[in-house]
This record gives sequence, structure tokens and C-alpha cells, in this order.
Amino acid sequence: MTETVASRTPGSPTPPPRTAPAPDATAGAQGTGRVVVTGIGVASPNGLDPEKYWTALLEGHEGIRTIEAFDTSRYPCRLAGLIPDFDDAAHIPGRLLPQTDRVTRLALYAAERAIDDAALGPDDVPEYDMGVVMSNASGGHEFTHREFRKLWSQGPQFVSVYESFAWFYACNTGQISIRHQMRGPSAALVGEQAGGLDAVGHARRAARRGTRLLITGGADSAFDPWGWISHLSGGWVSRADRPEHAFRPFDAAADGHVPGEGGAVLVLEEEHLALERGAPRRYGSIAGYAATFDPPPGSPRPRGLARAARLAIADAGLTPEEIDVVFADSSGVPEHDRAEAEAIGAVFGPHGVPVTAPKALIGRLYAGGPPLDLVAALLAIRDGLIPPTAHTVDVPDEYGIDLVRGEPRRQPVRRALVLARGRCGFNSAMVVRAMDDEAPHGAR
Repeated sequence: MTETVASRTPGSPTPPPRTAPAPDATAGAQGTGRVVVTGIGVASPNGLDPEKYWTALLEGHEGIRTIEAFDTSRYPCRLAGLIPDFDDAAHIPGRLLPQTDRVTRLALYAAERAIDDAALGPDDVPEYDMGVVMSNASGGHEFTHREFRKLWSQGPQFVSVYESFAWFYACNTGQISIRHQMRGPSAALVGEQAGGLDAVGHARRAARRGTRLLITGGADSAFDPWGWISHLSGGWVSRADRPEHAFRPFDAAADGHVPGEGGAVLVLEEEHLALERGAPRRYGSIAGYAATFDPPPGSPRPRGLARAARLAIADAGLTPEEIDVVFADSSGVPEHDRAEAEAIGAVFGPHGVPVTAPKALIGRLYAGGPPLDLVAALLAIRDGLIPPTAHTVDVPDEYGIDLVRGEPRRQPVRRALVLARGRCGFNSAMVVRAMDDEAPHGAR
């Protein structure tokens, strides 16, 4: 059901830096070469549709909560970005419930909402001209934990046959593909947090190579006890017991982040094909993308985030001075925040561009986080508003960043840069542009 499964495996030899492909020469003669977003679906801890999510970011609605699904009294951390009101049976067909982990249900939900938003009918695009490219970093933890319990306590004959795929990173891609009969070029990418942008970048490439429509994005959820231990094992989760203290990106008192669940799905189409089928809206274009790897620990070579940002901006045909806002990766771990602030400063200069981290309200969603940042960036372009970074009150002067705090900042936004980093040195960057910001022909 998937053509490709690509992964970036921690501990493997560092491959050569990767950059975004050049504009594909196979783009149709009638086309602009511009890949646009025509539909959005969201499953976030503070909203289950794009407008609720956007309003929550602007008004500071908290999505971080105490875990109640199991007893956390023996764990050092108890807060997570959880979706409390997701009714699986209301949103997912009954036959799929025994086959799927929660992460796949969230991905299916967001994909269906994105397809509805794009007003895509069943006969609008041939099935082999539609592909699915999704990213997932954790797999189906809860499903597998339950089946392991059966294996050890009852025996192998009690283990669900669906365990064979429900745990797998590619399951989200496959289930979306099957449910919506999208049989074109598809893939699953694994790159922790950075994978969410890698998936969209891969989908843009497929669109330029001729696939008419792509469903893309990312989702994650791992909040059973086994998944929770996996989050804690890295040592980067805050031990604070109040949401406003638990995830404070770029704050002098930051002590880690809060894991979250959910993500976002986008519908991508080459512009003239979207117009041809009568797509009701175009939120913006995916104008630039690049990915790099950090050098090994102890190497004198610089980290790769600044280079990824520069390459993505160049791929969009822009200069750093033309970027209106940066949506930061914002780890909440002081060492990582400092490194990201240095990278932003290296590209834009001290206080050279507004920076925001709206994920402070929902936590780090791993593969699901960057696609949600893309949604926020597109809506920031639409409304001319930069959402603030919640919780952060004291940014060290040496960081040299203009962090948007307190209230939304009203200013024209035509081009936004989204950054994402994954554990073990993965870096990705993506530029989105307003529809009227580019020339209709020859645009990137």
C-alpha cells in the first residue's frame, strides 16, 4: 500500500547533507511550478479544526494537561499535550477501530477533514494520480503495549493479527491511502520532529513530478505507560507540575518541553491543476524546503540548522531580509534553545526577524508538530497576525531574538519560515508564501 518507506535512523553513519531538489523539469507546460495548499485538517490538543486551533493560539487556550489515563504517581513528569475530546467511535468507521492505534485514528481524522476542506470529490482526480506522504515518529505504542500484555499473560494465540501493521510507522500512510482510494506515489518518512517537514517536502517533489494531488503531514501519539517511559528516557521532559511552567521556549528558566499528541494534514496540488478542478481555496504555496544533518558530537563543524534555513530560503527564491516571521523548533531545553537562537541570529542577524513558538500551548508533537506550524504560518499569512509564544517571560539578552510574546502581533505576513529539529541532529526548514506574493508564471 505504500511505495516507499524512508527513515533516518539514529546512530547510523551520517549521510551527505541533503538539499531540496531543483524545480522539476517535468512540471506541466501549463503549470506555474507552484505547489499550493488547498486543504487543511487539524487534530491538536487545543482544537480539532483549523479555526479552533488558530483561535486557541491567538487567545492562549491551554492544551497541556495532567495525564489521567494511567497512574503517573511513580513518574517524575505528569503533564502532556493531550486531546481530551476525541471520540474515536464518532470519527472512525467501526471496522477500523480494532485495526488501528490512536495515532492512526488521529491521522485518519485530520486527513478526512483536509479532504473535505479541499472539496475533493470521489471522481475529481483519478485514483492513481493521488498519493499519500505522512510522517510518524513513534509508531503505534498503545496498540502494541496492549498486545504485548496479551502475549505475556495469555499466549500468542490471543495477539491481534492487526499487530502486524498497526504498530508500523507506515500505517498512517497506508490507512489513509486505502480509505480514500489514493493509489498514486506514496511514502512514509521517519525523522522525529523534522520528519513532519520532510514529508511535506517529499510531497511537493511528487507533485512537481506529476502526481496531481498529495495528502501529506504528520501525526504522533504515545501516551500509554510504555510510550510515556519512551518520552521520559531522553531526559528532556520538564518536571514542572503547572502547564505555564512546563514548556517555556527560549525562557531563562526553561527546563525542558512537554510531549504532545496530534498533528495536521495538508492537501497539496500543483496550482493550475487545483484551479482546473475548481479547488475552492488556496492557502499559500510550499515555496522552499531543505534538510541537513548536524555533524557528530565533538566535531568542529557547525550544526546544520542555519544551513537548512538558508537553503530553504534560497529554494524559495528569497533572501533572509524577505522573511516576515520564523516559527521556531523551540525545544525548551536550554542548550537546544541557545543553539537555535544562534542559528536564527546567524541567518537574520540579532533581532532581525520576529520569532514565535505557538507549540508552547500544546507541547512538542514530534512528526505532528511541524505540519501544525505550517497551518499556523498559512493562517498568519491570511490574517496578518503572528501568534504569541505562551509561557515565556524572560528571554536571555544573549539569545538576540525578537520573540513574539504576550499578544498576537499584527503585521503583514507574506513569507514564513518554519524550522524543525529531530533527535540525533536532523534539521529541516520550509518556506510558505502568500498566493499573491509570487508571479503566476515561473514561480518556485
